[in-house]
Amino acid sequence: MTMTTGFLGRRDFLKTGATFLTASSAALAATGSSAAPEFPDNMLYPGVEDEAYGSPSPYESDVVRKIFPQNEKSTLTASFTPLHVPKGIITPSGLHFGAHHSGVAEVDPETHELFIHGMTDRPLKFTARDLMRYPLSGGINFLECGGNSAPQGYHREAQQMPMQYLHGLVSGSEWIGVPVRLLLQEAGLGPRAKWVIAEGADAGSLARSIPLQKLMDDAIIALYQNGERLRPAQGYPMRLFLPGWEGNTSVKWLRRLEVTDRPAYTREESRHYSETLADGSIEGFSMYMGVKSVITHPSAGQALPDKGYYQVHGLAWSGFGKISKVEVSDDGGENWVPANIEGPVLSKSLTRFTLPWHWDGKPVRLKSRAIDEQGNVQPTHEAWKSRYFEGSRNHYNAIQTWFIDAQGAISNVF
Repeated sequence: MTMTTGFLGRRDFLKTGATFLTASSAALAATGSSAAPEFPDNMLYPGVEDEAYGSPSPYESDVVRKIFPQNEKSTLTASFTPLHVPKGIITPSGLHFGAHHSGVAEVDPETHELFIHGMTDRPLKFTARDLMRYPLSGGINFLECGGNSAPQGYHREAQQMPMQYLHGLVSGSEWIGVPVRLLLQEAGLGPRAKWVIAEGADAGSLARSIPLQKLMDDAIIALYQNGERLRPAQGYPMRLFLPGWEGNTSVKWLRRLEVTDRPAYTREESRHYSETLADGSIEGFSMYMGVKSVITHPSAGQALPDKGYYQVHGLAWSGFGKISKVEVSDDGGENWVPANIEGPVLSKSLTRFTLPWHWDGKPVRLKSRAIDEQGNVQPTHEAWKSRYFEGSRNHYNAIQTWFIDAQGAISNVF
């Protein structure tokens, strides 16, 4: 069977002699004018003074997070990252998503303290200033809310909303802090220690039970994000950060780590973050975020102005390690073409993929699927729905399909 798609490899793209000329540049080239353009005003007058803390250009004022309207009966709030705008694997701190069960806590770093107690040889207490004296480590990792893409899992019909609202509860940052294992080793672990209860200093005292093994592996008490101190919405002055695990386990405004021999079955992990499977059984402590990808351009909320060449952009990630492959399809999944993986490819981090694409103006179904280094393959929407009970919303990682009609309008479909 001959495979026909609009995708081109980089070398093939160059061999075609294809051009990226837009309508405006093509019109200028057609005039054949060699006259130099007039100097704009910004070349004639000195600019303004720089700011002590830099701000984005006022011309980029529409690149902001979208705030989910707060339900008057709930304190849960969320702000969605505009994944379709940034390029790269690090999300600017001001655009990083936020999900808060009791709003953003205002915590004084001079009085805030972290307690480590329970099944330890000695209880310990740390201020942020104390933690700054320890060796720091970390890396570039994604953070994803367990409820990211919830409308896709919860509803029977595909919801028509911009990609930012559908998948914007994931971001990538460089997180730097103190390895948790150093603090636990200093406290001394009891022989029966297997779990740790992490509690935050927000009004709801959000708490999660974390297996001790994870905390002794790659967990950190994060103090810095993208080179600067944590912002309040990200848990200032300190938060737990667990690479690859669902966002709520990375407890913000961390105030307590209690070493125990069993999980606490807290309100959050018993009510909000337990998944009901198709057979009615309950899956608790499903911490890892599965392999996932999404095409960020073109995507819902955008439109293609005319047929021709476009660069498909997207992001892939997995809580199990590195992304090894991303494939894209423009015929609804009948044929798949390997995308170009853009470096760096890091473990438990956002990974960029791109591919040149020629749109012939006909309706298409555009989708991507990711595969990680453990061999996990991003599931179809139907496969995901068959695993979970009707109305489930957490850990949705199924293949996203964008439908582009003959006019270039883009919608969300299953």
